[in-house]
Formats: sequence, C-alpha cells, structure tokens
Amino acid sequence: MERPRILVVGGGFAGVECARRLERQLAPSEAEIAMIAPFSYELYLPLLPQVAAGVLTPQSVAVSLRRMLRRTRIVPGGAIGIDDKAKMVIARKITDEMVAEPYDYLVLAPGSVTRTFDIPGLAEYGRGMKTLAEAAYVRDHVLSQLDLADAATTQQERISRLGFVVVGGGYAGTETAACLQRVTANAVKRYPRLNPNLIKWHLVDIAPKLMPELGDMLGTEAMDLLRKRGIEISLGVSVAEAGEESVKFTDGRVVPARTLIWTAGVAASPLVGTLDAETVRGRLAVTAEMRVPQCDGVFALGDAAAVPDLASGDGAVCPPTAQHAQRQGKVVADNIIALLRGQETKPYFHKDLGLVVDLGGADAVSKPLGIELHGVAAQGVARGYHLMALRTNVAKVRVMTNWLLNAVAGDDYVRTGFQARRPARLRDFEYTDSYLTKEQIRQHTAALHARHQ
Repeated sequence: MERPRILVVGGGFAGVECARRLERQLAPSEAEIAMIAPFSYELYLPLLPQVAAGVLTPQSVAVSLRRMLRRTRIVPGGAIGIDDKAKMVIARKITDEMVAEPYDYLVLAPGSVTRTFDIPGLAEYGRGMKTLAEAAYVRDHVLSQLDLADAATTQQERISRLGFVVVGGGYAGTETAACLQRVTANAVKRYPRLNPNLIKWHLVDIAPKLMPELGDMLGTEAMDLLRKRGIEISLGVSVAEAGEESVKFTDGRVVPARTLIWTAGVAASPLVGTLDAETVRGRLAVTAEMRVPQCDGVFALGDAAAVPDLASGDGAVCPPTAQHAQRQGKVVADNIIALLRGQETKPYFHKDLGLVVDLGGADAVSKPLGIELHGVAAQGVARGYHLMALRTNVAKVRVMTNWLLNAVAGDDYVRTGFQARRPARLRDFEYTDSYLTKEQIRQHTAALHARHQ
C-alpha cells in the first residue's frame, strides 16, 4: 500500500516543530513527510532586531532545516494556492517552476506577513522587520543614512537623514527602535562632523499603552528607559502620510525622516485566502484540535490560524507568538499520528509562560511566569529564554559567540551595500503579490489532471 502523504506548508516555528515530531514518532513505513519552505532555514524571528543592530550575524538566527529534519522531503519554494477538493497544494519553486504537491494530511503553517493599511506613501517608503533580508536591509539603510548625513551639503538634508520613525509599540517595534537607536548613538562617535543631537528616533503606536501585555509597571519602565535614551514615544498616534523626506503623523505633526520602519502588527499569510474555509479576522477558523472543519485532512496552526485559547477561555484565540506556534506544532503532529493509528485527537492547551523584551545592552524587561523583572536580571532571563528556544546546538553556540564578541569588541558599523541601488518595498521582501486566485488554482489542478490521464 502507498504510504499516507503528510505535507507541511511553512518552515517556521509551527511547521518545523510539527515535522520534527512526526519524524520522531512515526516509522518511515507509516507515512511520507514533505515540507514546502521558501528558505532552507527556520528563522528565529524574536532576534531579528539584534540582526538589524549588528549584534548578531544573519546566519546565527537562521537555523538549518537540514540539521533539524533528517527524512522530510523539502520543496524549496512557496505555497501559492490550495485545492482542497483535489487535495493538492500549488507551489512556486525558487526557480519559478510551478508544481502541485498532493497530500492526504495537510499542515498549514505559512505564518504571517506585515499588516499594512492604505496610507499614502507607505508601500513606497515603509520598511518591514519580518524577514532576514528585511533586517539586513534595514541595518544597511540606517548606516547609509549616517554616511549620507555626514556628506550632506545642506542642513535640511542632514536633519531628514538623521530622522528615524518606527511604527508599532509591540515587541517587534519596541525592540527594533531600542536596538537601532543604540546603533546610531554609538556609531555617530565615528562621525566627528555630525552633531549627535540631530539624531531623532520616534516610536509611535495607535494604542494607548506600550506593550500592554507586560502590565502597567513594566510598560512604564520600558517607556522610561527608551525616553532616557532620547527616543520620543507617541501613543494614540499613527502615520497619516509617508514621503521621501518626511513622515506626517495623524496628530498633524510632520517630522523630517527618510527612514520609516513599519512593525504595526501582522496578518495571516495570503495563502489563507486561497482555501475555501471560514476565517476569524483573517486567520483560519479551526477547532481546539486545530482541524479546519470544512476541509478533510487539513490542520492549521501558528499565525495563520485562530486557535482557541482554552487556557484563557471566554472565546479567546492564541496570540501569534513563537511560544504558541512551537507547542501547537507538536500537538498537530500528535493528532495526525492519532488519526493514522485510529486513536483520539487531543485539543491544544497551553498556559502562557511569560514575555521577554530585550532593549539592548543591559536593558530589558521580562515577565516570566508572571514575575516582573527589569535590568540585568530581565536581560539574563531574556537571553536564557532565546537560547533555550533555539533548536540546534550550532545555533546556540553562534548566538552566544556573537553576544560575547559584540560585548567585548563592539561593532564596526559596516554596511554591505545590500539592495543599495534599488530600495526594496515590503512586497518585494514578503512576496505578498505572488498568490493565485481560486480560479487559477482550479485551472492549474485541472491541467495537471489532464496531463496524467
């Protein structure tokens, strides 16, 4: 008999944990496991701000799929459409070749993309912090602004190049602003002709609080730390318009800035929209066992799924965090194994272990198991958590070595020229315009069937 085919879409936290557990718990004769992943690594997303800051090298947060997965067949590309009737996923390989991957059980873990709004200029001038390439690009861009400001012939140009705006007061935005502000504050010492007081960092969020999940005390602590460093924090404010040399806020202010980093939340991967299934605020509606009710053999988890948060109750869904994604991956794997062996599936239940926020250097705020910490103790907890969450010893060693080297030797503030000639937009990094319509999916699978008859 032909082995059941388990197809995992996505090489992030959820998809990798699911595939790893399937490999460990299933004998090779029980199922064939395949994964569609655009990159050959699992990106450890929480440390991206440190990549942008030059504290960590890009390779140190790119955990090799080949080290973690020994017998999973990896299709190098992105899933761009799903035909649940034909039980096929359409993928575009990194060569642009279109292939159809059949499945008996489908694990949808395509993750998320940066959430944007119809704001004039955002698509042209906004930079994200969602992919490894974006982090490397943002670092180059920030350092290039210092070089160009130093060479500027007018004060107006110099001021605009030294203005930086980060939108989003969640973990990604706060850590990005904190880490990059340290970069510019330290790097400007190498530019004797630049006045450090001209460097202006703005952190804005439409929400009334910074990182509300941390609670009032730690949220206030984080705000005080950032303001002492000179970061201007504006709450209840967002961007009304973005331009080449300035950013206009919704409160009417116009600040000179040539850098707009957009981290105002995430949205489920557009792949979700190619499936005939119900959604909750853009995420696939799933049961507590993470099954998609309308689609036979389909499970969804991570950022792309609205997984019921049974630990919180009151109809809550799990937040899109790495902590939940990793654990959901294991439960989905166990549920698929149970179905293969004729056993009962189990609901997902996990009580949040807490939060860690690295603000650069010795500054951090953390809330492990509800215990509020700040300063060096919080930094120790934050870094310990990240090391524990990294899935290979090689990755742990690389990160620890980078931290030590940066603490001892500092940064050389080198820009590599990445995408220097053509500023890249959000959609260039996150490929949000590459997905098929439902009609295109049906045409593709029909053509495939015709070729095989």
